[in-house]
Amino acid sequence: MKSRFITFEGIEGSGKTVVSKEVRRSLESAGVRVTHAREPGGTAVSEAIRGLLLDPERTEMDPRAELFLYLASRAQLVAEVIRPALAAGRSVVCDRYFDASIAYQGWARGLGEEFVRELNAAAVGNVVPDRTFLLDLAVADGLGRGPARREAEGTAVKDRLERENADFHERVREGYLRLAKREKKRIVVIDASLPLEEVIRTILGNLEGLFDVRLTSRP
Repeated sequence: MKSRFITFEGIEGSGKTVVSKEVRRSLESAGVRVTHAREPGGTAVSEAIRGLLLDPERTEMDPRAELFLYLASRAQLVAEVIRPALAAGRSVVCDRYFDASIAYQGWARGLGEEFVRELNAAAVGNVVPDRTFLLDLAVADGLGRGPARREAEGTAVKDRLERENADFHERVREGYLRLAKREKKRIVVIDASLPLEEVIRTILGNLEGLFDVRLTSRP
């Protein structure tokens, strides 16, 4: 079975982490060898960079510095985890990848989509996802059911990006939807406002043809 690279994207609170883990579980249940990764993070170097990027105290961070930190984390993840896994015949499921930088830094921060696209290519080379699922959700819903809920429950404080204003997150969503229109063959838009079980079933149905296996969600 050919290895595949699958990524999940979306605004804060869209459910990427939960969905990506469920997809990994379903693939493994079908006999697919899977490596799960996340961005930023996934290696010792990348996790150290993640801590800096998401630190709510680092409000002075310049958008270009932010971008280059993401690129450094991504380059390390590709070199240490993603590329070796794919070369070994393992498929990779990743929570965020280079589309995030195009949406967040290229569009929402105003650094330019093509500028970020070119730098991404330098960081990751030819390691491009076979399929990307964009979990699309209204900003108010995403922030309400994700960062705001966790902070209210006392389980986690909002990180630096989660603390950005609603206008910033609206631009992120717009950036993602622009990407989806541009790359219709790779990016599949999923309505993340639907029940989680339906979201997962839709994604698994889409992936069955790519992996040529029967995929089932958790009972």
